[in-house]
Amino acid sequence: MSSAETATPAATDARTERRAKRIAKHLTSFAAQHGGSAEGVVEYVGRTATRIVVVGADGAWGDQVAPTYAVGVRAAELAGLTVHDSFEGELGLRVKTGAYEWKRMAGIQLGG
Repeated sequence: MSSAETATPAATDARTERRAKRIAKHLTSFAAQHGGSAEGVVEYVGRTATRIVVVGADGAWGDQVAPTYAVGVRAAELAGLTVHDSFEGELGLRVKTGAYEWKRMAGIQLGG
């Protein structure tokens, strides 16, 4: 048996909480640096990972990857993020992109 199979629910919950707190610190720091508040989306990335896309009050954006959806949702909650169901509409329109993003998108389109 692996250690994951023998872990108690309490041990699993404690581990989830520790991971979420660590990620929440990064999200809180990002929000503080970009206008004091942030909004985001928690979305699955494959089977085992979750991406938290965060948008600051000033339109800057970033992301954090969590090992599970539960950790991602809990981290967003601990950080005080306003969580949206999708990255469309008003949240997407608030994102400010710079030269790097435009160059990268053009490179992808041109096969670079």
